[in-house]
Amino acid sequence: MTLKRQIMTDPSPEQKVTEQHVEQAEKNEARLLKKKAVVDQRIAAATEERGVTILLTGNGKGKSSSAFGTMARALGHGQKSSVIQFIKGRKATGEQLFFGSHPLVDFHVMGHGFTWETRNPELEKEAAEQAWALAKSVLSDPSVHFVLLDEITYMYKYGYLNEDDLIAALNSRPAHQNVMMTGRTAPRVLLDSVDTHSKIANERHAFANGVKAQVGIEW
Repeated sequence: MTLKRQIMTDPSPEQKVTEQHVEQAEKNEARLLKKKAVVDQRIAAATEERGVTILLTGNGKGKSSSAFGTMARALGHGQKSSVIQFIKGRKATGEQLFFGSHPLVDFHVMGHGFTWETRNPELEKEAAEQAWALAKSVLSDPSVHFVLLDEITYMYKYGYLNEDDLIAALNSRPAHQNVMMTGRTAPRVLLDSVDTHSKIANERHAFANGVKAQVGIEW
């Protein structure tokens, strides 16, 4: 083989790299097309239109924050929303200060603070019952598109409310209504009944290292 012929037939390193890039690009495109077909099939199969129930649990930070972020999304679409906070009640929270004056939000702070602060089970139970009476009326109101029951799950942990009442209200609510609930733990009957359940884990928290809770982050 002459040198001229060898140069013409043997690809240069640059040509080899280009061919490898083309081959890899073709593989990636085939993989993505296959994935798209699966996703498209799942989208086509999801034909039911209705409100959903969403439960956020776990020891990690961000349950209420996530719920309020979702409510902001609903408000962006002009959906009337209602918030009922079952525990936070002794300090003005950032979310209350921001959303409380929104024309599409009914914001209700019903608790008396955290259990270790009040140390009065009878007072807490009374507050829980009042909050639930309001929540029950909201869950039957067709004008409300989004409902946030913040920290409601603690009410069942402490035995202040009956979880069967909650399940019944969720099952009979208006079909278009979306409901989000938060709390570290939740009764099994609620875990098994909701449409979506996300558990937020705690990998690290600044408070454990002596960082003081602060405005704009913790409340």
